[in-house]
Amino acid sequence: MANKEVLLTPEGLKKLEAELEELKTVKRREIAQRISASLEFGDISENSEYDDAKNEQAFVEGRILTLEKLLRNAKVIDTDAEDDDDTVVSIGKKVTLKDLQTQDILEYQLVGSAEADPAALKISNESPVGQAILGKTCGTIVEVEVLDGVLQYEILKVAR
Repeated sequence: MANKEVLLTPEGLKKLEAELEELKTVKRREIAQRISASLEFGDISENSEYDDAKNEQAFVEGRILTLEKLLRNAKVIDTDAEDDDDTVVSIGKKVTLKDLQTQDILEYQLVGSAEADPAALKISNESPVGQAILGKTCGTIVEVEVLDGVLQYEILKVAR
């Protein structure tokens, strides 16, 4: 099975690299110290400190493996490409949408799935809204199918 290409903005790449470095250097050391200290409490079969530290160690090692795989398969999107059309929605661009039902104005940055963070207004190119707006231009009205029906958005602005 081929590994899936992971699309990242330059900022997203830096963020993942920084997280990986933090986990490998700081968190691993902290957990090793916690395990060592918890062993001093005696019998590990009834030692919740030891169990907690081992569980955290397993989580951190799993996250390290995930980040390494993401970075190995990363393709950085050049958000400053000169030949890039500023009117077309693409990964890395900021998009202003108008919800045609509520008249709400929404601003998102379209990113790859590894960077998606709706709370930070970063939506994935693989999300329903992301798929609907990808490749479209200002003034276009897109429809997004959701469980409750169909949402309609007008693309008001595309920016780097």
